[in-house]
Amino acid sequence: MKIICIGRNYAEHAKEMKSELPEEPVFFFKPDVAILRGNRFYIPEFSNEIHYEVELVIKICKVGKYIDEKFAHKYYNEIGLGIDFTARDIQRECKSKGLPWEKAKAFENSAVLSKNFLPKTQFNLNQINFFLQLNQNVVQKGYSYNMIFSFDQIIAYISKFVTLKIGDLIYTGTPAGVGPVKIGDKLEGFIEDTKMFNVEIR
Repeated sequence: MKIICIGRNYAEHAKEMKSELPEEPVFFFKPDVAILRGNRFYIPEFSNEIHYEVELVIKICKVGKYIDEKFAHKYYNEIGLGIDFTARDIQRECKSKGLPWEKAKAFENSAVLSKNFLPKTQFNLNQINFFLQLNQNVVQKGYSYNMIFSFDQIIAYISKFVTLKIGDLIYTGTPAGVGPVKIGDKLEGFIEDTKMFNVEIR
């Protein structure tokens, strides 16, 4: 099982990160041990600035390579929600040195994933709204129509480089509003009116 994450897929988030808008999807990987088991996230000792990034997640249901965009919709049936936790201080340091920054993204427990996925048939895929609450206050709100690259475009692009397999997860990018967590915080993620996860920060 691969965890594939899309970066800079919302213009306002790219702007808040002072990054250029991508001309093609930007993706990176997290290992399977990045999936958070349970609902308690312990801030790792190697970072002083862990940021939340809420994202829609699609689960691959069919093996595919070199998938044409017009057929990409056949390769996922369900949509979930997750958080791509990021060690922002480490990411900045790596970027400043021109180094890869996987260790800021791929560390253990850095990928929150909803236990349940929702059938895509219940949505207009271009109008899904989702949001993240921090201590019951909405801090991120996103709409799928604001994605720079759609689900189908993402699948078609990634499949040029790696074979997609059943159970692979694609985190499709985060909207603006990312920020730090501290011990004692509580995060709750929603797709429309459905609560998808809750996480306690320890």
